[in-house]
Amino acid sequence: MLILAFETSAKAAGVALHDGSKLLAESYQNTGLTHSQTLMVMAEDLLKQCSLTVQDVTHVAVAAGPGSFTGVRIGVAAAKGFAWGGELPCVGVSTLEAMARNLGVYEGTVCAVMDARRSQVYNGLFTVRGGMLERSSEDRAIALADLKQELKALEGPIYLVGDGANLTYNTLSSEIPNLILPPEHRLHQRGAGVALAALEKIAAGEITDGAALEPNYLRLSQAEREKIEKENKK
Repeated sequence: MLILAFETSAKAAGVALHDGSKLLAESYQNTGLTHSQTLMVMAEDLLKQCSLTVQDVTHVAVAAGPGSFTGVRIGVAAAKGFAWGGELPCVGVSTLEAMARNLGVYEGTVCAVMDARRSQVYNGLFTVRGGMLERSSEDRAIALADLKQELKALEGPIYLVGDGANLTYNTLSSEIPNLILPPEHRLHQRGAGVALAALEKIAAGEITDGAALEPNYLRLSQAEREKIEKENKK
């Protein structure tokens, strides 16, 4: 098995290679360049550095959302392209779950948050016991005020991850003292987390093909929302 994993759901881009038992290599770039400029170059370089080729890849994984609409589209398109070219199975994983797996905590709650604007975050809650990750909520768009009420009821450490982690910590930590902001290298989305989440799905038989792979935005884009608002005013 060789999983090629893409992560483009926020400002940083990531690619990882996993052989089913260990992480072989990972590339991460947060330079402000567009994902369309960096992603495929990162993937090609990573394969080359590992003395591997596209033909060695057996599965393609991608963070399918939620996240930046443009970023998610680029990642899904890249995964589709690799899958179609090699007739490979695809695995679309939750960006939020991938972040939680990348954190690597042994015990506690992982609160994955991405800034969704309009005083909301994309969020998923996960419980870690003995190093095993379990979902505590579905992926959702939720107001910070509502998330605060849920987190206040939790005991033990609550680890924040994602590009909304600083926003959430600065807004809620005065009322929720058990919030923890991890170090920078554990805070953001990475290809390794996508690969780890994909392993679970592959083991469960939850795979698809390039044609069926779809992004999961959780809510309408701004352009779609504005269109509906205009239609409702008519």
